[in-house]
Amino acid sequence: MARRKKGSRTGRKQSSLAKKSQPTHADCLRKALAWFASENSFTDLKLHGNVSWKAMHLVVLAVLWVWSDHRTLTGAFEQAGNLSQEILGSMAVSSYQGLTGALRSYTASLLPLLWSHLHGLMERSAGEHWRIGKWLGLAVDGSRATTPRTASNERAFSIPNYGKGGKAKRRLKWKNKKRRSKKLSEPVKPQMWLTLIWHMGLKMPWCWRTGPSTSSERHHLLDLLQTLVFPACTLFCCDAGFVGYELWKTMLDHGHSFLIRVGGNVYLLRDLGTARKHNDLVYLWPNAAARKKEPPLVLRLLELQGPRGKIYLVTNVISERELSPKQSLELYRLRWGVELQFRALKQTFGRGTLRSRTPDNAKIELDWSLVGLWLIQLFAVKEQIKIDSPPAQSSVGLALNVIQDAMRNWSGAIKTTRELDHCLSHATKDTYLRRSSKRARYRPNYKDQPSATKPIIIRAKREQRQAYKALLAAA
Repeated sequence: MARRKKGSRTGRKQSSLAKKSQPTHADCLRKALAWFASENSFTDLKLHGNVSWKAMHLVVLAVLWVWSDHRTLTGAFEQAGNLSQEILGSMAVSSYQGLTGALRSYTASLLPLLWSHLHGLMERSAGEHWRIGKWLGLAVDGSRATTPRTASNERAFSIPNYGKGGKAKRRLKWKNKKRRSKKLSEPVKPQMWLTLIWHMGLKMPWCWRTGPSTSSERHHLLDLLQTLVFPACTLFCCDAGFVGYELWKTMLDHGHSFLIRVGGNVYLLRDLGTARKHNDLVYLWPNAAARKKEPPLVLRLLELQGPRGKIYLVTNVISERELSPKQSLELYRLRWGVELQFRALKQTFGRGTLRSRTPDNAKIELDWSLVGLWLIQLFAVKEQIKIDSPPAQSSVGLALNVIQDAMRNWSGAIKTTRELDHCLSHATKDTYLRRSSKRARYRPNYKDQPSATKPIIIRAKREQRQAYKALLAAA
């Protein structure tokens, strides 16, 4: 009897040891985050002398916080804290208020370090998708995210003079009493403006700026150009909202190229220079720049056939060998993928309406949501490129489900720590052939298709040509 009991105890002990050594979903998440960064990462961040945690521990806690699918921010923090204890053996801070306070203090300094670190990981993982031909293609666009309608959010993000502008004042003088007495539409909820620079090859964010709903996306892009360093042969691809002498000249001064759609809001000159004429050579030289004796911008105008009609693009790449019309059209079509990134952020990731009730917290919620989504996309694309699946086939929704399932069941046993990598490698879109249109049967009856008109092209006057010759002679 004693031998049987001894044998049974030994068997139970061996089985318990086997259970302890069996990997869990938490081990997979630990491995993925270890590939992202080590405990000694982001040491350039200057911390207050009383801080006892490492920068990487705060980053992991913040990423787990935004990854959580809990309905409340405090519930998401509790889940993230438990998982951080399992993965790192500690938590950077022990309360939700501590987390938001730390992020408010250090996010502005930490984001550029995170961006630079993620750019390096992207380049190492991208392979042939890092560049499109010669160019590192970056698309730029803007969108809005709604915040709760609290008094502080309204003061920070809403339009301050809603109902007090020129149109509202002119309504009082309308002769038609029925139109005059019609109520103004309700003011929109407080919203944050997001200007996003997006990598067109890997289909994921590059960097961004946020601000109130009245922010200018052109000013955001100018700020990013002046404060960040971009790789050589960067090509910015933008829609018709990113026009203007100051913006384009800033890109040229920093050694970058651009491909931008133009419409009737742009005035271009022909036959300004004395060099050999090209049919597609145009100049941007506003009167204000000419009076300051600033040089004109020499551009190439491309007239291409788009799905809704003619589209007009300008670029500072004059040589067709470096940027052909065919490649220009391909790049501009790829630019539309940034709209899918906004949809992934706002609908798939659920950040169309933020949950923070104060402006500072809303900003950090949006910033870290972008970081968290970017990291999920990078994890998935890295594994998919290994099996020759292009980034265009990656599914953000499926990759998000894989990460959130692992977080919910972090203590569950799995066969191998490669299980998370395997699931992410298969988080791709369906490859079936669609046989019907995706357009809904019930849709607004638009009278016309939106499209930018042709830019206004004027032959340079004699005074303008003489001023240009004098400017060249003075140089």
